[in-house]
Amino acid sequence: MERKIRLVEWRRHLHQNPELSFQEFKTSAYIQRELGSMGIEARMLEPTGAVGIINPDKQGPAVALRADIDALPLQDAKEVPYKSQVAGVAHACGHDGHTAILLGVAEALAARREEVPGRVVLIFQPAEEMQPGGAGKVIEQGWLEGVDWVFGLHLWAGIPVGYVALRSGPVMANADEFLIRVEGKGGHGSMPHFSVDSVLVACQIVTALQSVVSRSLNPLEPAVLSVGMINAGTAFNIIAQEAIVKGTYRSFSAGTRSLIEQRIKEIAEGVCAAHGAACQVECRRGYPAVINPEAGVEILKRAAVKVVGKKKVLTAEQSLGGEDFGYYLQIVLRAFLFLGATSTQLYPHHHPRFDFAEDAMAIGVDILVQVVQEALNEVGGPKSEGRWGLKS
Repeated sequence: MERKIRLVEWRRHLHQNPELSFQEFKTSAYIQRELGSMGIEARMLEPTGAVGIINPDKQGPAVALRADIDALPLQDAKEVPYKSQVAGVAHACGHDGHTAILLGVAEALAARREEVPGRVVLIFQPAEEMQPGGAGKVIEQGWLEGVDWVFGLHLWAGIPVGYVALRSGPVMANADEFLIRVEGKGGHGSMPHFSVDSVLVACQIVTALQSVVSRSLNPLEPAVLSVGMINAGTAFNIIAQEAIVKGTYRSFSAGTRSLIEQRIKEIAEGVCAAHGAACQVECRRGYPAVINPEAGVEILKRAAVKVVGKKKVLTAEQSLGGEDFGYYLQIVLRAFLFLGATSTQLYPHHHPRFDFAEDAMAIGVDILVQVVQEALNEVGGPKSEGRWGLKS
C-alpha cells in the first residue's frame, strides 16, 4: 500500500507541474532528487532528462528501462484535484505515469541492488512528443553503451487495468510529416480570371491525397495519410497568392513509406500543373517504426505472465501512432509493451480530458522489475526464479 501511495504522489506532482519537450528542467530536477533519496546517483541526460544507474560498477549484463517525461501543449480540461497548474500544458498521454512507474522500479531495485545480477540503466527521457525526439540525445550521449536490452512501456487507453498487450514485429508506425506550399497568383476576389487561386488548388490536392491509401497502396498494408492544416489568405476579398498544406503519413514498411512520399509529390505537382500553379513539396521522415524482436517479446511475456497471469496477456493491435522508442532499434535490442490503463474514462490519448487508472502503475512496476530479472538472466546473469519487487 505504501508503494501505491508513493506512485500516486509522484504521478500527481508531475501532472500538476507539466513541462513541454526539452523544457523539462523542473521535472528533471525532481526526478534527480527522488533518485538521490533512494541512494541512486542521478546523472544529467542533457539537456533536460535524467539517468539513474543501479550497480554502475558491476560487470556483466546490462539492461536499460526508458520512461518519457514531457507533456503536451494543450489545456487540461479535467476537473480533478491534481489538474495541471500550468496554463496550456498538460500530461494528456500518460508520460507522468511512465515516469512514476520508473521511479517505482528504481526504488524496488535499489532496495535489493545486491541481488541484481548486472547493471540497470534507468532513462528518464525528455521530448518524446517532439521530432526529432529525446531518444537521439540518449544515443548521442552514450547511455546505451554496453547495454544488452532496452525496454519501455506505454499506459494504454482501451486496454483494461490488469491486462498487458504485446506483439512481435511492427507495433507502432513510422511517423512522418509533409508540407506542400502552393504558389498561385494573387488578385481581387471579383476578378478570378486574372488570378490562379491557391486555395482552390490546395483543396483539390487535399481531395486527391485521399486516394493515396485507398488506391495506390496494397489494401493489406496498414497506412494512413491525414491532412491536419491548411493555411492561406489574408482577407475575404483577396485571392490568396499562397496556400500551405500540412499533414502526416504513417506506415510500417520501408516500401510503403517511400511509395506514399512518391504519390504525395506526384499528386501535388500534377494538380498544380493542371491549374497553372507551382508547388514545393517536403516529406520529412520522423520516428521510425517500433518493431519488436521475438526474443524481446518472449522476455516481456514471461515477466507479464508472472505478474498478471497468462489469461491477461493479450496480443496487441498494431498502432499507427508514433513513438521515438523506435530510434533505439539502430543501437540495441529493445522491446515495448502496452499496459492496460482504462477503467471508466473513455477519452483517448492527447484529449484535454485524458486520464488513466492509477492502479495500473503498481502493475507496471512489478512487470518492469520482473523484466529486469528475465533479461539479465537471458544474457548471462545467475538464474533465479520467482518475482522480484516490493509488495503493493
